[in-house]
Amino acid sequence: MKPDPAALLQQHERWLRTALYARLHGPAEVDDVMQETVTAALENWQQIRDPSAVGPWLYKIAIRQALLYRRKQGRIRKLHDNVQQNAPPPSEGGTNPLDWLLAEERNEMVRQAMSQLPRRDAEILLLKYTEQWSYREIGERLGISTSAVEARLHRARARLRQQLVAREVISTGT
Repeated sequence: MKPDPAALLQQHERWLRTALYARLHGPAEVDDVMQETVTAALENWQQIRDPSAVGPWLYKIAIRQALLYRRKQGRIRKLHDNVQQNAPPPSEGGTNPLDWLLAEERNEMVRQAMSQLPRRDAEILLLKYTEQWSYREIGERLGISTSAVEARLHRARARLRQQLVAREVISTGT
């Protein structure tokens, strides 16, 4: 029996969105590219022979659609975090406004450092630390070996650390 395309697409949607966010940096762009990804996947669904290979196949389609989107737009759009940045500090719960402001500033510096990383580095860091995936899960979804995941994460962490040290978010002893 053939797998249900809608169910498989829904099963993989969250992590595909995370991977696309690492490349596009904005929820509106991710929505547009996800729509194109779903369309392309449904048009080519007959190509799937092995249901266990759906993750890497969808990943390749999503990345191709992201590249086509960026080419069509002509440039990468700026980060879309204005709502969070412009939100007033909470007035209840004893939160110190200075602490809130410093935390927001640090978060922004981390976002800037992430945006300076190569897309593959940002993507693998987000999949590891926002989705809480194991090396095996990342490898299965991206179609790479566990050792390749380990190596990519090691390099991505080192590059992020360099960016954070350069921005004085962390010290070299950290």
